[in-house]
Amino acid sequence: MTTNNLIAKIWSFCDTLRDDGVSYSDYLEQLTFLLFLKMADEQEKGPKKRASGIPDQYKWDTLYSKSGVKLETHYIELLRELGKQEGMLGQIFTKAQNKIQDPAKLHRLIQMIGKETWVSMDADVKGDLYEGLLEKNAQDTKSGAGQYFTPRDLIQVIVECIRPEPKKTIADPACGTGGFFLSAYDFLTDENNFKLDKEEKKFLKEETFHGWEIVASTARMALMNLFLHNIGEVNAEPPIKRDDALLTKPSELFDYVLANPPFGKKSSIKITNEKGKEEELTYNRQDFWATTTNKQLNFLQHIVQMLNTSGKAAVVLPDNVLFEGGVGETVRKKLLEKVDLHTILRLPTGIFYAHGVKANVLFFDAKKASKAPWTKEVWFYDYRTNIRHTLKKNPLKYEHLKEFVELYNPKNRHERKETWSEENKDGRWRKYSYEEVLARDKTSLDIFWLRDDSMIDLDNLPEPEDLAQEIVENIESALESFREVALKLEE
Repeated sequence: MTTNNLIAKIWSFCDTLRDDGVSYSDYLEQLTFLLFLKMADEQEKGPKKRASGIPDQYKWDTLYSKSGVKLETHYIELLRELGKQEGMLGQIFTKAQNKIQDPAKLHRLIQMIGKETWVSMDADVKGDLYEGLLEKNAQDTKSGAGQYFTPRDLIQVIVECIRPEPKKTIADPACGTGGFFLSAYDFLTDENNFKLDKEEKKFLKEETFHGWEIVASTARMALMNLFLHNIGEVNAEPPIKRDDALLTKPSELFDYVLANPPFGKKSSIKITNEKGKEEELTYNRQDFWATTTNKQLNFLQHIVQMLNTSGKAAVVLPDNVLFEGGVGETVRKKLLEKVDLHTILRLPTGIFYAHGVKANVLFFDAKKASKAPWTKEVWFYDYRTNIRHTLKKNPLKYEHLKEFVELYNPKNRHERKETWSEENKDGRWRKYSYEEVLARDKTSLDIFWLRDDSMIDLDNLPEPEDLAQEIVENIESALESFREVALKLEE
């Protein structure tokens, strides 16, 4: 059975469960539990007899052999007890609950999973299958799962620009379902890039990846995603911590940080003040350049602190980080001084599952302390002006950004040539000096130079649904701007 057919078969069962009120996210979570148990069982019975650490009374066979109320009762107990275990096992089952209330449907799902032999599948096949399920889940706009899913083609572009090397660490302080880790893993295991020796393979499996995810259900999906790609050990310390990465200064430094922090400016955590009123969490970090409740600016400051002196980062951030005044300006000035912010990729709307998002990818290298600013020039690639994408009919693909990768020149980024000039004003690749950026109002990095061909061409109107989607995105973007103004007025 092909990967696509298997995804369709497993996902089709969700339609049956939705009649019982089981959401896409809940269904994927239950699949995570059952797939893990099935594969752990296969590994224990396989030629290598790899111990899973699962107590005998909660192994796969104990589920597969039951039905009805006995199955439901046992499954609830199993989830509760496995959540108490150590290592990756305990993390995957932390606060796990049974969301399938009909024992007959639970039995059917278990039987369906039990008919496949999962361990014998290639890691790529298993990974593609789970990634496919995650993407389907992200498409469910009502669940909000899209905020944890970065388009995989965009991630591939970012990883190919960064070009991570073997035996180096890769971190993501808001790892979602683990997309950056898996793309980096694919890059490192591609024999066209590297031929890993035994020691390098061991490091890749056990020490390369370090992630944080604050949402328990998303963290377990990320761990499952890594497990399917043979990353990490069941009984070892999990590569992903279920924690708020912003709470404390990093305890270790990393070679690479690849991240797409969650959209939205406000902190997802609220605290109760002395008067009993809820307020946004302000992180009291002495290592931050500025104190703010804007989590995007906090993540950017945190990521700088995560890098060792030769570290490299690529971070997806919304437009407000590039132009916001006050704390935003302070953070931008410090960023230009403390690191080499060498590249900004400007992205169009219509590529993320969260509608109306105007985002950018900031690429920067960490440096040792210096009196002189490290950023000498910032290169911009404008892939937004006159670009239209939609999730269904014209999704972003790697090929759309292939020119950017070539112009970025990953193997020697110090040898670059602008495509923009006084003679060619349509060029999308242009650089600005540190002095030019500093002279801009509020040190704004919100830079465009291409003519916006927004005049309506009656002979080439977009499809009605594409036009409607664009209108929705523009309205949502405008509403977000109004909310920001309202918040500032309240302050």
